[in-house]
Formats: sequence, structure tokens, C-alpha cells
Amino acid sequence: MGCFGFLKVMMFAFNGIIFLAGAAVLGVGIWVKVDSGSVLGLLQKIDNAPDELNQLLNVGYLLIAVGAVLLIIGFLGCCGAARESRCMLLLFFVIVLVVFIAEIAGAVVILVFKPLAEELINKLGVEAVKSIRKDFGEKPDITGLWNATMDTLKCCGFYNYSDFTNSSYYNSHSNSYPPQCCLTQYEPCNATGASVSYNMTITGCFPKLMELIDNNIVAIAAVALGIAALEVFAMVVSLTLYCKIGSKRG
Repeated sequence: MGCFGFLKVMMFAFNGIIFLAGAAVLGVGIWVKVDSGSVLGLLQKIDNAPDELNQLLNVGYLLIAVGAVLLIIGFLGCCGAARESRCMLLLFFVIVLVVFIAEIAGAVVILVFKPLAEELINKLGVEAVKSIRKDFGEKPDITGLWNATMDTLKCCGFYNYSDFTNSSYYNSHSNSYPPQCCLTQYEPCNATGASVSYNMTITGCFPKLMELIDNNIVAIAAVALGIAALEVFAMVVSLTLYCKIGSKRG
């Protein structure tokens, strides 16, 4: 097998894995959204299943979007290599390049324009608190998303427990906070007496997320560099095949 054949096999195998992964993720996302009753029934049959599994229904659209992108990239890479289609290989290269540039742009904004990023995060925080006070406990999708986040990160609200003060949930539950905001989740905590101390000991989700990022910055950087290296490798291989196919036909 020559260099050209080896590159074709590598391109096909690599993108075949991506295609199958995308198909699986897309299938799960569609199933979650279309047949939510069966999903809930299945989850309820699992012994000792964590409560946050029930929040899988709220990430169906995200699964569909991620699966569709992976499916398209994998399809273009596989078919482009197998059929020696320069059009598909070029389109594959362009899509991966756009994703790569978007990642680089995001990193530049975070590193170079940190004050701007902080301002955007603060605006996001304001909107998040508004959403908590208006929609938490009222809209099932918003409530489920926040519950899943707070259960997973062991946090309370965006900044802290006070985000829920005077919210729809707070007013409809006798001035009580969600169980995730209490040291003990077996009884509600409210804004009176010593129970305030229970709330104040639970970290907000945004500070908790920043803490997790700071504690795992090396691992995050390594993963990011690994993904970037794979993207560069995929672009180089696809462009090499594109040029070799053109020279063969020429």
C-alpha cells in the first residue's frame, strides 16, 4: 500500500468512527425528544439511579445538534476518501477549518480580552438570575436544566442561594429555597432563623464552575491541544488527498 492508499484508509477509518459516534448521539437525541415517556419509564426501572438521569430529557436538542454536526463531518470525510471526491474533501476541510478558527477565536477572546469576557459573563449572570426568579419552578425545561446543573456541580443558583429570593419558586414554597441550596435535602431551608447559614455554605454554580476550571486547567489545556492537533491532522490529510486526487486526474 502506497502513501496515497494509506492516507485514504486513515481518512476513512478516522471519519468512520466520527460518523458512527454522530449517528449514535443523533439517534439518542431524537429518541429522547420523540419518545420521552419510554425514556422516563426506562430510567425509573434502573435501581439506585441518580436523580439527575431524569434530566436527560432536557439535553435532547443539544444531543441532536452535536450528533448532526458529527454525522456531516464523518460522512464527508468517509465518502470523500472512498469515492476520491475532491468536492467532499474540500467541504470537509472547510467545515473543520471553521470549527478550528471558532475555537481559536474563543481562546483569544478569553485570553486577550479577559475584561470583555468578564463583562459578557456578568451580563450572562444577570440574565441567568432573571431566568431563575421568573422561570424556575414554572417552566419544566428551565427547572430541569437548573436542577441537573445544581445536582451535578453540587451548587446553588448562579452566584449563590440569594438568586432564588423572591423568585416564583421561593414565593410558592413558603419562602423556601430548592433542596440543592440546603445542607440537608430532607427538609426545606428558608430565609428565617439559623437556616440562612445552611444556604450560605452552598457555593453558586458559576463560582463552582470557575473553581473546577482552575483546579483542572492543565487537563483542560491538554484536551484542548489534543483536539486541535486532531483537527489539524484531519485538515492536512484531507488537503493532501485533495491535491493528490487532482494530480492523478490531471
